[in-house]
Amino acid sequence: MMNTAYCSDKYQYTMGKSFYDCGMKDKTAIFNMFYRKAPENNNWAVVSGVDEVIEMVGNLGKMPEDFYEKFLPGPEYAEFRKYLSTMKFTGNIYAMREGEIVFPSQPVIIVEGPMIEAQVLETPILCIMNHQMAVATKASRVCRATNRPVSEFGSRRAHGPWAATYGAKAAIIAGCSNTSNILTGVMYDYGSTGTMAHSYVTSFGCSVEGEFHAFDSYIRSHQGEPLIMLIDTYDSLRCGILNAMRAFRANGIDDSYPSGYGIRLDSGDLAYLSCECRKILDENGFRNCRIFATNSLDEYLISDLERQGACIDSYGVGDAIATSKANPCFGNVYKLVQIDDQPVLKRSEDKAKLINPGFQITYRITRNDPEKGEIFKADVTCLRGDELSSKIENGETFTIYDENDRYKFKTFEAGDYTSKPLQHKVISNGERCVSCLLYTSDAAD
Repeated sequence: MMNTAYCSDKYQYTMGKSFYDCGMKDKTAIFNMFYRKAPENNNWAVVSGVDEVIEMVGNLGKMPEDFYEKFLPGPEYAEFRKYLSTMKFTGNIYAMREGEIVFPSQPVIIVEGPMIEAQVLETPILCIMNHQMAVATKASRVCRATNRPVSEFGSRRAHGPWAATYGAKAAIIAGCSNTSNILTGVMYDYGSTGTMAHSYVTSFGCSVEGEFHAFDSYIRSHQGEPLIMLIDTYDSLRCGILNAMRAFRANGIDDSYPSGYGIRLDSGDLAYLSCECRKILDENGFRNCRIFATNSLDEYLISDLERQGACIDSYGVGDAIATSKANPCFGNVYKLVQIDDQPVLKRSEDKAKLINPGFQITYRITRNDPEKGEIFKADVTCLRGDELSSKIENGETFTIYDENDRYKFKTFEAGDYTSKPLQHKVISNGERCVSCLLYTSDAAD
């Protein structure tokens, strides 16, 4: 089993040796993980991966000394290798909840701990979070394109088993109703779903009668379960839909069937075919038969189908979600913002690369509307324990200013807003302090 704490870059450890040699290993460092720009012109992203980061951090220091000798050879590293073989993370980690909507420059994860311990976590944290946040943000975009359920079907196109499994989890976090990935379903108790492949249909013989026998056999094997017939192997309208209805009738499947039944379209003009199938199904008494659509779908194609009035009840989306196809590289970075009690920052000619120094916290400010419920008004990132933070914590009147234009400001009066901190302590003194996956439904909503 791979120890993901060591899916790292060598320079994390060569820098660590320098910190060790010059007596900086016990200095307290604070690193912020955040992103500067969301993919595909989004102005927001979806948090996913925190639970895997917590698990990864717990595995630091679980490798024998000879493991380090393979990439830090030589007598000059001997003392440092011995230190690494017993080094565990002893600091604190704060993180946003899985599924939280996050905006640029807000700390998604804050690592506070001894310098070397905090430094070597950079690459594995970014590896986990960049992958899952890319998938989660894409999945959220896809799910927001429709009010109908979206299933994640992308494991076969994902960039390896690790990416498929955790990517499916990220998709569920972001709003997908279910996944076809059985390992994800078992690991996270989500349950998994699926229909059938064209190979299943053709294995009964490449004929109209063979298609019927494929459907009939499947229904007989899976009575009491959801039943979705793939009808486009030969011809969706001339035989597929007819054989599906014939098989349903032969097995007593009708609108009273409690587990749900339907058909799947995987090719052709999905808007036209779905509407024609809906007419045929309704005319034959199968009004509760659901129409499921797949075939290289993404948020743009789904939006187009919705505008055309397609009679589709749910969608299955594969590589667009599993690989975040249009923008597979997410841009989280991991930056030092404080050493001991001294804030630090990196200067840059590029304004976008300037960072906010110091130990920070982000508050989400909302107002309650009698008709619409809780309405988002602003996010405020400030230093922990400063005057602004204290006012927000105490519900006092405060004013915020645009970071790029000081003439743009907004005042929130006492009693007229509600606030909540977005970063929560998930590891305290090296020990996990949450027992289950942190989750908010913001992305799904």
